[in-house]
Amino acid sequence: MKKFLALSLIAVMTAGVLAGCSSKTEEKPADEKKEETTDGETTADGETYIVATDTVFPPFEFTDANGDFVGIDVDIINAIAEDQGITIDLQSLGFDAALLAVQSGQADGIIAGCSITDERKETFDFSEPYYTADVTVAVAADSDIKSFEDLAGKKVAVKTATNGADFAKSIADQYGFTVVEFKDSPTMYQDVIAGNTAACFEDYPVMAYNIQQGAALVIPDGMLGAGSDYGFAVAKGENAELLEKFNAGLENIKANGKFDEIVDKYTK
Repeated sequence: MKKFLALSLIAVMTAGVLAGCSSKTEEKPADEKKEETTDGETTADGETYIVATDTVFPPFEFTDANGDFVGIDVDIINAIAEDQGITIDLQSLGFDAALLAVQSGQADGIIAGCSITDERKETFDFSEPYYTADVTVAVAADSDIKSFEDLAGKKVAVKTATNGADFAKSIADQYGFTVVEFKDSPTMYQDVIAGNTAACFEDYPVMAYNIQQGAALVIPDGMLGAGSDYGFAVAKGENAELLEKFNAGLENIKANGKFDEIVDKYTK
C-alpha cells in the first residue's frame, strides 16, 4: 500500500511539473508576434538589417559638423529603407572591416562606395549599380607632377581595397612608381600633402569633395582612370531578400526624384 501511494504521489507531481512547463512555452498567435531588433527593442513593421559602411569617405559617408553620420550612401540606404518599410541598423566600421563583417555574417550588407568588380563578385552578390565614378589622381598644391610619366621612380598613395588602388597597381609597372597603401582617405591625403608620397589615387567625386572642403591638393588635367560602378552588396548566396528590397527601393527613389535630390545635395 505504501509503495502504491508513493507511486501515485510521484505521478501527480510529474503531471504538475509538465503542466507548468507547457504553460511557459505556450506560443502567442502569429498576429501578436513582434520582431526583435539588434538593440533588443521590438518593432511591428518590417525587418531589421545590419548594414556596414565606411567611416571617412565623403561625400558618400562621413560625419558632419554636428557629429551626425551623413553622405550619399547614408541617405540612399535610409530612403530605400523608408520606401521598403524596413529598418536599417547602419554600422560605421571602416571599409576593410565592413567587407569582413559581411563576409563573416556579422552584417547583412555593405554600402560604402563599393566598386562592383569581378574579383568581389566571387565573394559578394551585388545590387544594380547606383553610382558611377572615375578614378583620378591628386597631388600636393605645389607639386610639379602633370602626368603619369612624372610619377616614375616615386611613391604614390592609395586606399586599401578600392578601385583607385586597383587602377594604380595596374599601371605601376608601366609608369615605374611604387604603391603605398593606407586604411583611410584622410591619412592618405596628409601623406601626399606632407610630401612623403608624390600623389594619391581616389574616385573622382571623393577627391573633388575633399579638395572643395579645403584639402591642399590639386587634380592635374588628364590623369583619369576607368570608371567603376558602385553597388550595395551582401555575402554571396545570402540575404537575397535584402538585395531585392534594395533594388526595388532604388528603382522607386530614382523614379520619384529622391535619388537625384540626394546626389545633388552633396555634389552641387
